[in-house]
Amino acid sequence: MKIVELLTRDAELLVQQAADGVLRDKRSHYELTGRAATEKRIRELLALLRTCIAQERAAPMIDHARRVAEERWAAGFDLQEVQTAFNVLEEGVWQRILAELEPAEYAEALGRVSTVLGLGKDALARSYVALATRTRVPSLDLKSLFGGAATL
Repeated sequence: MKIVELLTRDAELLVQQAADGVLRDKRSHYELTGRAATEKRIRELLALLRTCIAQERAAPMIDHARRVAEERWAAGFDLQEVQTAFNVLEEGVWQRILAELEPAEYAEALGRVSTVLGLGKDALARSYVALATRTRVPSLDLKSLFGGAATL
């Protein structure tokens, strides 16, 4: 099974699990906006993840994350709240990958999911910091962190 098929087939399960994770914090803005609105937002994020993986393009996720940052910032959400939505969805997708795919498919599937959501989370965080400080925040250069990864 391919990752796009898995994300399509298990979409509602993933949305429910992610919504449960986001709504654990009873003091969050997501709790105040309600379960239906939270599920809608997660459903949109999951659909975008699926599209980005299918098209092998992360730009739509990055653009979405920037828009979300502006919207949630204006609504008074903390960065942690919005990052949690990305994180719990990613965790749920990882669990489905490990439960449903063949071990030979893990690396590619996990890599695609983590890359797309990771780029989204990076754009989200940079946008929040820029809004908080009213300055442009460049993308982080992490090449030195991964310089020795090929020898592992």
